[in-house]
Amino acid sequence: MEVIMATNLAIDDKLIIKAQKIGHHKTKKEAVTTALKEYIAHKKQLEVFDLFGSIEFDKNFDYKKARKR
Repeated sequence: MEVIMATNLAIDDKLIIKAQKIGHHKTKKEAVTTALKEYIAHKKQLEVFDLFGSIEFDKNFDYKKARKR
């Protein structure tokens, strides 16, 4: 369930207009929503990237057998 709340933010209008033009967004709301979603996705990617080298894998693990469960 998506929760939508009214917000009153002082955001640089020039930035939003640039985002609208570059992203071909019809509204400022669409531009800001897309920007927030992309920001969140990027941060999640960085979290995954930080895991590289920190997880030990079992070389003998049969991943094909695990798929059949």
